[in-house]
Amino acid sequence: MTLDFNDPLTLAAVIGGAILLVFFILLLTVLKRSGEAARMALPIAQQMNQLGQRVQMLSDGQQQLAGGLTHVSEAQVASQSKMLELMEKRLATVSEAMNVNLQGSAQRTAKSLGELQQRLETIDKAQANIEKLSGNVLSLQDILSNKQTRGAFGEIQLNDIVGKALPKDSYTLQATLSNGRRADCLIHLPNPPGPIAIDSKFPLEPYEALRRADTQWELNEAAKLMRQAVKKHIADISEKYILEGETADGALMFLPSEAVYAELHANFPELVREGFEKRVWIVSPTTCMATLNTMRAILKDARMREQAGAIRKELSMLYADVERLGTRVGNLDRHFGQAAKDLEDIKISAEKAGKRAHRLDNFDFEELAEATPEPSSAQSPAVLVQKS
Repeated sequence: MTLDFNDPLTLAAVIGGAILLVFFILLLTVLKRSGEAARMALPIAQQMNQLGQRVQMLSDGQQQLAGGLTHVSEAQVASQSKMLELMEKRLATVSEAMNVNLQGSAQRTAKSLGELQQRLETIDKAQANIEKLSGNVLSLQDILSNKQTRGAFGEIQLNDIVGKALPKDSYTLQATLSNGRRADCLIHLPNPPGPIAIDSKFPLEPYEALRRADTQWELNEAAKLMRQAVKKHIADISEKYILEGETADGALMFLPSEAVYAELHANFPELVREGFEKRVWIVSPTTCMATLNTMRAILKDARMREQAGAIRKELSMLYADVERLGTRVGNLDRHFGQAAKDLEDIKISAEKAGKRAHRLDNFDFEELAEATPEPSSAQSPAVLVQKS
């Protein structure tokens, strides 16, 4: 039997047979796999059964757990209620204590703030004073930085010291001498020693150079400048303000700085000795005041000697006044004695007149006639009354 594949029917039958064969093969494969699956599903079914039992056990446990959780929840609610009550009580106590503490803290804070405010006010005042003082210091530095203003500063300080130590008529400021030189101050002391001149000097630059010196060379240079400046001042004062027959044989050099004065005496004693040799005595504000007080005692003693004659004259007049007073007191004493005698006589006459008036009041005429002599023809009643 031959098959013609060009015939469509034959081709369709072959294809249909092939399809049925494949289907049959697949069916056999499925059946085989279904048997194997059934054999494999048996253990799974057993495991599922065991799993169901376990699930049932879990459900029972869950119910028991739910009951326990309910009991625990109720206990927790009760515990929370008690805890809330306790917490409320404690919160009330803590709140009250905090209120008390806050009130006390507020009072202490208010007090502290008040004290702080006072201290701040004090600090503000001190700050204002410091600012004012710093301004004054800056002004003083400006003054001392210029030679002319520095000289005026020394003259003003000297004038203030002299004005406080001496009476106004005992000195002259900016006094002009016969050589045409003008001294800052001339003290009118009696001879000897005579008028003494005071001139203000301020060697500030050499002193500041000494203070700024860091090396020995700078220190030596500054010391050299200090010696030159002070020697020149001493020489100028000795030549200008010590005039024979017009002023005293010495003069004063006023240093308006205690620090410069101390520096000279501590580290430049030869300059002080040179001033002594040239009869120029260096003084500071403190020693100048002491020297002027000594001069004041000299002036007072000299004025007492000048007034000695006037004092003797006044004493003589006082003695005459005392004698005159003694005489007048004696006269007054005699007048008082005479007045006392007159008063005694008046008292006696008054007693007699009183006795006679008493007798007249009693009309004791017979006794009165016996006691009183008869008036003679030569005596009138008026005379008798006058004698009585």
